[in-house]
Amino acid sequence: MPVYLFVYFIMSFQFLTNKFTMQKVKPVFLYALLFFVLTSLSPSPKNEHVKWMSINDVQSNLHQEKKPVLIDLYTDWCGWCKVMDKKTYSNKNVADYLESKFYATRVNAETREKIKWNDKIYDFNSAYRANDFAFYITKGQLQFPTTIIIPADGSEPQAIAGYLETKDFELILKYFGDGNNNKIPFEDYQKNFKNSW
Repeated sequence: MPVYLFVYFIMSFQFLTNKFTMQKVKPVFLYALLFFVLTSLSPSPKNEHVKWMSINDVQSNLHQEKKPVLIDLYTDWCGWCKVMDKKTYSNKNVADYLESKFYATRVNAETREKIKWNDKIYDFNSAYRANDFAFYITKGQLQFPTTIIIPADGSEPQAIAGYLETKDFELILKYFGDGNNNKIPFEDYQKNFKNSW
């Protein structure tokens, strides 16, 4: 509860019970003020966040150096999208690995802006209230969040629906980021994989 609401609640309660005197309100107000000042001055934990690129920058960079593409498909109303952003994408290991091995971008599935990808333009589809690009990269299976990985060789997008914790995300990122997707089936890779994050 924000401090000002707490103070307002206490003052209102005291007024309604006819015990409203400055002598009784003053300590409550001072404690609330002290709490507010101390919490605002204390450093907040530092989270590393992914350095997201625009989808246009991703395409430009792909012409210079081939890397897998990671697309975070989200919506503004999606609660699990926010949790994944706060917990998974803010993990330092995830952010560092994505920056070194992937081109990472975010796409709001409900954007009304035109999206150009591989010389094709995708528009907002008012019948489904989503952009046709979201349908393309998920093969019509819209769920949020969805992590889409387009391998470095440009083959079909791989959509992984749902919230991913860091340990689960590490497996998927390293499978594609280290090029294992061209060497070994995912099930075999998963059996021998050891988490390090």
